Amino acid sequence: MGNNRMDLILWRHAEAEDGSDDMARALTRRGQQQASKMASWLRVRLPRDYVLLASEAKRSCQTAAFLSKSFHVMPSLNPDASVDEVLNAIEWPASGKTVVVVGHQPWIGFLASRLMSGQTDLWSVKKGAIWWLSHRVRHDIEQVRLKAMLTPSMLD
Repeated sequence: MGNNRMDLILWRHAEAEDGSDDMARALTRRGQQQASKMASWLRVRLPRDYVLLASEAKRSCQTAAFLSKSFHVMPSLNPDASVDEVLNAIEWPASGKTVVVVGHQPWIGFLASRLMSGQTDLWSVKKGAIWWLSHRVRHDIEQVRLKAMLTPSMLD
């Protein structure tokens, strides 16, 4: 297994315009500001070799692009994804890497809840917010801890 530690940053896409075609909804001007602020905060704290993943939704890709132009688009992170699909896609916790996942409610809230409490409850996650979780094995016991939870308004 090599590295027995993995950091996971769950990043909900920033504010997007309304629209009937959910996958084509773009960030609003406010959403662009939210994504830019959060990307700036993340950029100075992430290791060089982090992996950036985004759903196929336009708002998710636009959010990710504020952090890096090079990211992987994954259908298994789309708005209708299940927690298990997302966990398989990001290879939690086996990858041993720092992974930033730009995605959607409700699965971000369900995923944060399951990883931290062992139960799949709908936790509220604001648009543009990040939940930074760290997984490690210590004395053969798996631990997941919350390193940071930030909303864009906290960076004003």
